[in-house]
Amino acid sequence: MSGFNDDPREPRSPVGVEEHEPLFPERPPVEDDLRGYDPIQPSNGLRELLRKIFAPVLVGLGVLAKFGLFGLKFFGIFLAVGGYALIWGWRFAIGFVLLILVHEMGHFVEARLQGLRPSLPVFIPFIGAYVMTKDAPPDPWLHAKRAIAGPIAGGLAAAVCYAAAVQTGSNLLSALAYVGFLLNLFNLIPIGIFDGGAMWRSYQFMRLKGDPRANIVLALYLGTAVMLVLGMWVSHVPQHRL
Repeated sequence: MSGFNDDPREPRSPVGVEEHEPLFPERPPVEDDLRGYDPIQPSNGLRELLRKIFAPVLVGLGVLAKFGLFGLKFFGIFLAVGGYALIWGWRFAIGFVLLILVHEMGHFVEARLQGLRPSLPVFIPFIGAYVMTKDAPPDPWLHAKRAIAGPIAGGLAAAVCYAAAVQTGSNLLSALAYVGFLLNLFNLIPIGIFDGGAMWRSYQFMRLKGDPRANIVLALYLGTAVMLVLGMWVSHVPQHRL
């Protein structure tokens, strides 16, 4: 006796094994509460970032449409803090906006010292801020001084953050210092509406006119850039320590 059914009309199965008993029973599904953790689900980082940015930008456009530029001047700084907080958290967002404010106040104070009437800083979330001076004379020397005042003031603010970070051991302050140095160095790019573009245009115009102060403008530009690069180097915090 072979141990198997010889009738071809019947399904072949081992002798002594009931038809309803599987040879290899399936493992019961593992419930999420038995794992002890929630499995990581893949996500689209860019889509999530755009989703976070969309809300404050939409609110800013609504404020601009309802209240005009005056509303943006008044609410812009709050929108900026709220928008950056969605990405980096409240503490970093407040520090970041304060660094931008100090930069713009550098332009504002220098313009006032020149006897001009600049506007208070206007914040545009995820774009930056600006100070408008309508009655500025076409003087490249004065224009260069107003332009470099922002990066100098912003660089000093970043240096204060770094000094405080050294005293307290705060990685948050170190990160703010690094971003502050980077932000002001970025503004020294010698193109377009950046502060560096204004400095470079003033330098070229003064050099062509034979104005000896052109060398002072160039020295201020290069010296500020070097100091900001050094600041970035000393304040860098590895990502795994944040």
